[in-house]
Amino acid sequence: MNDTLLMLPGPVNVAPNVLAAMSKGIVNHRGAEFGKIYNETCDAMSRVFKTDNQSYIFTSSGTGGMEAAIANIANPKEKILSVVGGKFGERFADIARVHGINVEELAVEWGTAVTPEAIEAALEADENIKAVSLIHNETSTGVAAPIKEIGKVMKNYDALFVVDTVSSLGGDEVDVDKFGIDVCVTGSQKCLAAPPGLSMITLSDDAWKAVEGVNPQTYYFNMKKYRDSGNKNPAQTPYTPSVSLIYGLQEALNDIEKEGLDNRVARHHLNAEASRNASKALGFELFAEEEHASCTVTALKIPEGLTDDDIRGTMLNKYGVQLAGGQDHLKGNVFRIGHMGVTNYKELAITFTALGMTLKEKGVDVDAGAGVAALADTYIN
Repeated sequence: MNDTLLMLPGPVNVAPNVLAAMSKGIVNHRGAEFGKIYNETCDAMSRVFKTDNQSYIFTSSGTGGMEAAIANIANPKEKILSVVGGKFGERFADIARVHGINVEELAVEWGTAVTPEAIEAALEADENIKAVSLIHNETSTGVAAPIKEIGKVMKNYDALFVVDTVSSLGGDEVDVDKFGIDVCVTGSQKCLAAPPGLSMITLSDDAWKAVEGVNPQTYYFNMKKYRDSGNKNPAQTPYTPSVSLIYGLQEALNDIEKEGLDNRVARHHLNAEASRNASKALGFELFAEEEHASCTVTALKIPEGLTDDDIRGTMLNKYGVQLAGGQDHLKGNVFRIGHMGVTNYKELAITFTALGMTLKEKGVDVDAGAGVAALADTYIN
């Protein structure tokens, strides 16, 4: 049994009941028993998405869901506006290019959030933009985009609003219908606290109209096939699904309903506030602008004189707490603490106790307990 505490921006620690659910016997994925499970799980996903639209499940990582979100709504040579302010914004743009779609990048400095005004200006300047792709929660930088405010802008234009909520759904405020999101995609291994390997998607009526006008550019992620198979009796997926992972996802979604989605989001916000306060008490500088700081992952600058291995290596090898490093040009300059899924004050107390001791061991003049004290103050107050 691996007793390492995962404090990553995914995959996350998975509750024992979710792991146990995955041990149930395999059933025929074309039979009535699985059809019932699939329907119930998709319906539960729609409730978490906060949409009246149907949801669908892919046996893939979140990247597969991202590909489905783009490849089904635009033909080659059509144009999308892709907001790029981190590693996963880059991925959305790259996926579109692979499918021959023209990409207009709206570049945002890493660590900052795109503004609704910037998106409005881009749409005003080019009426040929068919869709806007955006990462809600950019885990590479610890920034959350203001999707509610952007959604208000998008309602004034014909362009589709395509949002990646892989690391935010179930942990931050996402309301697909109220925010006017046309295509929303997420993953199993983040705030939903299920094992990796599944991605989920939901499309609005406007998005489905776009799908009807697109020549299929993907085989496995063809949304028409998922819709047709999902409408069968019993419901199916077009290709063999991971039955065991769907068992686990269903149980994880049951846990969310028991906790209450609003309560879960509030817990994530409190965890994030506590993490930021604890980090600053230990002398760390936040990488993301605090106004738009993520509530599921905190990115911190590595102090001068210390290395990534000094911090993450010690945390893992001595204290059994695994943190994430920086990506791309941030590698060696930033590390990231995930606080999503089932994470609460207990896991954060362990993390910041170990982080304080790590700094002290590496010769930093700091009160090793300052982080945990700030953590406690946040939860008490």
